[in-house]
Amino acid sequence: MNIVAVIPARYAATRFPAKLMQMLGDKPVILHTYLNTVATGLFADVFVVTDSELIFSDITNAGGKAIMSKQPHESGTDRIAEAVAEMDIDVVINVQGDEPFVDTLALKKLVDLFVDSEVQVASLMHEINDEQMIHDPNCVKVVVNKKMDALYFSRSAVPYKRDISIQQPVYKHIGIYGYRKESLLRFIQLPPSLLEQTEKLEQLRLLDHGINIRMAITRPWGVSVDTPEDLRRANDLLKEREK
Repeated sequence: MNIVAVIPARYAATRFPAKLMQMLGDKPVILHTYLNTVATGLFADVFVVTDSELIFSDITNAGGKAIMSKQPHESGTDRIAEAVAEMDIDVVINVQGDEPFVDTLALKKLVDLFVDSEVQVASLMHEINDEQMIHDPNCVKVVVNKKMDALYFSRSAVPYKRDISIQQPVYKHIGIYGYRKESLLRFIQLPPSLLEQTEKLEQLRLLDHGINIRMAITRPWGVSVDTPEDLRRANDLLKEREK
């Protein structure tokens, strides 16, 4: 299979403006994400797709590959779909730009799911036990069936533990997706669903329209940079890893 990784990178951000260009160690967050994705060795090619000349220049000046979006986009999914529409590829992995601590083993698990021809869309999750995180609406939870296809994603604590003696794990969704190209292009043509609008979770559109999302369990994935506090934690983690 011809598998590429595409990193959508929007300059504006509601909670943390210009977060992708904030310095993490000696490089901007987005450059860490790009270089670490390339370093996995899993992909035929890796691109950043952006609406920002600053991000474009930062990636290309470092010898990387970047694409400027032709149109404004509501979501990263729309942005990558535009970028790959004319590419001769089989699978695209959507790596979020604010995920500088790219995990090779986790991405390999995601890529390997596409060996099964039944899989059209795939994503990752890891188990959580922290009660504060379980009840945090910013932490998206996912429940799966026996085939490891997602049944539902929610900002609420799911499944609700009515019987606390049952050892049912709770999984946090990691927002990294893989799509067969045709499924990605179909996805962006679908109208937003009521569940998607209610929870503000784009992936619910797929489930509402009968498109399964195959999940793989992995370990926790570094620090996502969504807030200034996240950036401080990311710098601490980077220093720890560099010791």
